[in-house]
Amino acid sequence: MTAALSSANPLLQPTAAPYHLPDFSRLEPAHFVPALEQAMADHLLALDALATQAAAPDFDNTVAAFDRAGHALDRLDHLLGQLAAATASPALDAVHAQMSGALAAHRARVGAHAGVFQRLDALHARRADLALAPDQRRLLERLHGDFLRAGARLPPAAQARCAALLQEEAELGAQFVQNVMADEASFGLALQGEADLAGLPAAIRDATRAAAQERGLPEGSHLLTLGRSHVEPFLAFSDRRDLREQVWRAFVGRGGGRGTTDNRPVAARMLALRQELATLHGHACYADFELTGNSMAGSAQSAQDLLTAMWQRALPALAREQALLEAARAQAGDTGPLQPWDWAYWSEKVRQQRFAVDESALKPYFTLPGMVAAMFEVAQRLFGLTLAPRHDLPLLHPDVQAWTVSDRQGQAIGLFLLDPYARAGKQSGAWMTDFQLRCANRGVDEAVVLNTSNFARGVDGQPCLLSFDDVRTLFHEFGHGLHGLLSQARYASQAGTNVLRDWVELPSQLLEHWASDPELLRRHARHWQTGEPLPLALLEGLQRARHWGEGFTLTAYLASALVDMALHRLPQPPAAEALEDFERELLQGLGMPPVLAPRHGVLHFQHLFSGPGYAAGYYVYLWAEVLDADAFEAFKEAGDLYHPEVAERLHRLVYASGDTLDPQQAYREFRGRLPALEPLLAKRGLLPA
Repeated sequence: MTAALSSANPLLQPTAAPYHLPDFSRLEPAHFVPALEQAMADHLLALDALATQAAAPDFDNTVAAFDRAGHALDRLDHLLGQLAAATASPALDAVHAQMSGALAAHRARVGAHAGVFQRLDALHARRADLALAPDQRRLLERLHGDFLRAGARLPPAAQARCAALLQEEAELGAQFVQNVMADEASFGLALQGEADLAGLPAAIRDATRAAAQERGLPEGSHLLTLGRSHVEPFLAFSDRRDLREQVWRAFVGRGGGRGTTDNRPVAARMLALRQELATLHGHACYADFELTGNSMAGSAQSAQDLLTAMWQRALPALAREQALLEAARAQAGDTGPLQPWDWAYWSEKVRQQRFAVDESALKPYFTLPGMVAAMFEVAQRLFGLTLAPRHDLPLLHPDVQAWTVSDRQGQAIGLFLLDPYARAGKQSGAWMTDFQLRCANRGVDEAVVLNTSNFARGVDGQPCLLSFDDVRTLFHEFGHGLHGLLSQARYASQAGTNVLRDWVELPSQLLEHWASDPELLRRHARHWQTGEPLPLALLEGLQRARHWGEGFTLTAYLASALVDMALHRLPQPPAAEALEDFERELLQGLGMPPVLAPRHGVLHFQHLFSGPGYAAGYYVYLWAEVLDADAFEAFKEAGDLYHPEVAERLHRLVYASGDTLDPQQAYREFRGRLPALEPLLAKRGLLPA
């Protein structure tokens, strides 16, 4: 690469900005290809040097050296992934698709690096004699296992085939996401006049007006998009059953068109690739390959058993809810069968009637700034953190907000970023991204983590108003953020969220519990116009209604998790045209009523098909919920939701430890025992009355 080309690329030049943030104003999609190619080449050179050094292998010159390598590559990889998800464009989509495959091929080359594995293998064989610290021994064992899972002991031809499978899977994963995003971007329901807006509260009217303004429609227009922050309240409040059906069908139909965004062949091919990969590694199915020895569950059967046990409890709860919905419909004179696009509407009616809770009455109190202040207070009271706003940093989009994070001694430990609003070109959902994590082995003193969500922005100077589900989402993702910010692991491979998949959701789901703290809500849930605190009557109603809808929510989640597990346990996955039939027949056989749809249909199930991260792993939310419900009981038993001693154990053993401890050991030390199931059943309202 010429010096001129290098100097024109901000990703190939040192940055003077704090936290190594790039100059986003100069950044173009084309800059990523040469930067990533250079970073991959540098990474391989470092590994070659590690493998060919004359010194005999020891922990520092092999394990720690491997952990140090690839820092620049990790940063660029995460940056490209975030920009592609949050600021998509045709040029960026093309680069992301191209480099997804190249990065997967690179990771396969790393996992098959014979010289590195030879040194790791020699150390692993005598690990008991190396006098390693517990985190060092765990790192050695986990890296050795990662190399075995990558095929380090497979014959060369099988290694080459594994690399080809992983590269194709990554390219298809990028295509799957782009297809879903394209379907979301192509939909817009113009709401014409009061007849189309019937039943909609002010908050959703304002949100649809803001969406119309963003797309340049005439003043006073209303546009409904396929973001969850639009779809879910519309289905709950719109009196127009015909429009609810139209929106519901568009939402569940993402990825299911017959044009260029058809995800049937993409998903089917990815399933076939995964099954072939599992076979090459000697496993009967992909779920066994993913979970055996690489999860808290330990096996696909253990995960399946938990899902099945909860399914048997969820269906009766769903039936009880449906009976109440049918009674409300009968009382209102609504006839005909209950349809999927009717459920949220009548569920909201029942909630208002039985619990005196109106979501539209709650929203004016849940402003985004107020709820951000609430979660920051939780971080301060539990972990001693202080978050101070920053306005002087280069950020990836004007919507992004930044805070410096300091610990209780006043020492800066990182930067927290929040990208809260839905917009065109942004992937739906919510997620956490780390750009760097604190770890002494790489000389990184401060973490940089970003929470992304898709809340409907305010209009005409109003703040963004959240539903209570949105509030929980905000706290959930901040739990992931704290997992990154509070990490004290020495080694990058063990830092932050680099943990087993069925442990990674514990810090996030646990933090959701504090979103329901009545005292916290009274301080921070204030009406956006009057400043009045959330009235006690609404707060009490919110507490009374906390179990309402759990049958629906749990069953919809479990339906998706069971489909995921079934697809990845098949020795021969279904063909493209059979995917939807497989999903439908499986759920019918399990007794799911036709009025319910899975939370994620297979053709837009991005957890499964954006990459391998949650493939055969959607069960982890339930697995972690067993942990988080039991963990929160520790604070309740102590009589203080911010009990200092319990919070210190939580900080040290869950949020700060990363992958330095075995999760079972960490939880046992925190709780004094392994988790019980009863707190989860109580949280979900599934204990016998």
